[in-house]
Amino acid sequence: MSRAALLVLADGRFPAGGHAHSGGAEAACKAGRIHDATTLEDFCRGRLHTAGLTAAALAAAAALGLDPAVLDAAADARTPSPALRTAARRLGRQLLRAARATWPAAELEALAAAFPRGAHQPVVLGVTARAAGLGPGDAAHVAAYESVGGPATATVRLLGLDPFEASGVLARLAPELDAVAARAERAALRARSQGPDVLPAASSPLLDISAEVHADWPVRLFAS
Repeated sequence: MSRAALLVLADGRFPAGGHAHSGGAEAACKAGRIHDATTLEDFCRGRLHTAGLTAAALAAAAALGLDPAVLDAAADARTPSPALRTAARRLGRQLLRAARATWPAAELEALAAAFPRGAHQPVVLGVTARAAGLGPGDAAHVAAYESVGGPATATVRLLGLDPFEASGVLARLAPELDAVAARAERAALRARSQGPDVLPAASSPLLDISAEVHADWPVRLFAS
């Protein structure tokens, strides 16, 4: 297992396209639900335990070698918003492009052939982690961190929030992030014998509704 590979994959400068997405923070800022560090922390905590947990479990399952096509269908079923499904596949396509150049592997080529328009990003993340020699816990940690790191970074740009305060939010959430990643890994291990239905399907209706509203904005800073 390469800890250096984990750092590369989790690095915000890795060209996976995440910088263009706010994880729902742009819509939340406009609606007034995020307006300072405290409300950012509340938003990120909610996202971590819903969308973050679901993504982390899918990524962990893919890193374990479960069928990506089955997991992609499971991801679709767990993403009721068409706008978020489109965003997830675009992010998956961009991540796969970067992963194939960074860690060439037959399983990444097979995934690209099977999903020319992009698989869901958490599934691609898990297959990428596997190609990089990482385990399911690593994949779960990256997915969980992305679920809060993206909104925190976006809020700095959207509100001019002090980046030190945004970093403090992420640091305070670290114990919960570890717990979510561990829960996701346990679920992925069960999925090997019990199938993908045992993977978390935590719901976040407000994120889904906001994503659909955001997608109709004529002017926006972030793609989602």
